Amino acid sequence: MTTTPIPSMQAAMRLRELVFGAAGAAALRAAARLGVADALGETPATAKELAAAVNSDPRSLDRLMRALTCYGVFAMTEDDRYTHTEMSRLLAEDTPDSLRYITLWCTEPWTWDAWPRLDEAVRAGTHVFHDLYGKDFFDYLHDDAIESARVFDKAMTQSSMQSALDIAEFLDLTGVSTVVDIGGGQGHVLAGLLEKYPTLRGSLLDLPKVVANADPRLRDGGPLAPRVHLVPGDCRDKVPVHADMYVIKNVLEWDDDSTRRTLNNVVAAARPGARVVVIENLVDDSPSMKFTTAMDLLLLLNVGGRKHSKESLITRMTQAGLLVGDVRPVNAYLHAFDSMVPPDNDH
Repeated sequence: MTTTPIPSMQAAMRLRELVFGAAGAAALRAAARLGVADALGETPATAKELAAAVNSDPRSLDRLMRALTCYGVFAMTEDDRYTHTEMSRLLAEDTPDSLRYITLWCTEPWTWDAWPRLDEAVRAGTHVFHDLYGKDFFDYLHDDAIESARVFDKAMTQSSMQSALDIAEFLDLTGVSTVVDIGGGQGHVLAGLLEKYPTLRGSLLDLPKVVANADPRLRDGGPLAPRVHLVPGDCRDKVPVHADMYVIKNVLEWDDDSTRRTLNNVVAAARPGARVVVIENLVDDSPSMKFTTAMDLLLLLNVGGRKHSKESLITRMTQAGLLVGDVRPVNAYLHAFDSMVPPDNDH
């Protein structure tokens, strides 16, 4: 006869905390929208003082702040004043590496509609967004949720600028004359590489409205413009650029068909022996797995996409004909898959 172990009080407490996880996300969103981190200076402040600064009810703000101190976002002194922590500073808009817009993006109104239907997405294996709003995710953003689209753009810009510094530091482009940033958004990664390598020339390939708003350093009149070719297009349809090296960062996270088409198009365009570096968040083998697996589920909900494991990404790159070499972490959130188009590639 076997007996079922009785769960510990610690296990029950942890599960209760997870069940109320939405409260933590909502509290972070409220703090970001109210601008509490920006209002709190270097001197500890009471809830009443903070409430006056952010135009809020003192008792309600005190409740919000107490909740956030439980997560270590803010801290409290012995005389009931609130102070900054490393995390709370990241909610301020003007802090280097600020996560304010990432916080807002991941808690936008549509997310609260989508999360309760995760079981439906898991059963069906696809997104629920069209069923929720009658149109696909990005059409909804740009047609019906303009403010959310602005938050998305700011969050992506902020995130891209931060990771671009790490990528420029990480990648060794010795011997590379030309590089293409595939689906590179505003081109922060490309700009960082061009600044690091003064003789390097580069191309930025992304949708027309995206490259039209490229990083000012890359546009006409910018310091890097003479070495840049802005290419409007869709990497899922065609990659019309030849280069020594192709960088594909956070692009292969939509549906499997888009991933397959993008990789095939790169291999078709590349010269034999060209280098292809894929940079992605992984759902395994990463210190950021809690964040990445959450983003993976959100991608399932809104576009039917996915974050990759190391194995699944190597499989897709190999199926496209790439010879995968080193796989190394760029930082706590990103891994780089260094690969090469076969020397005998014939297209």
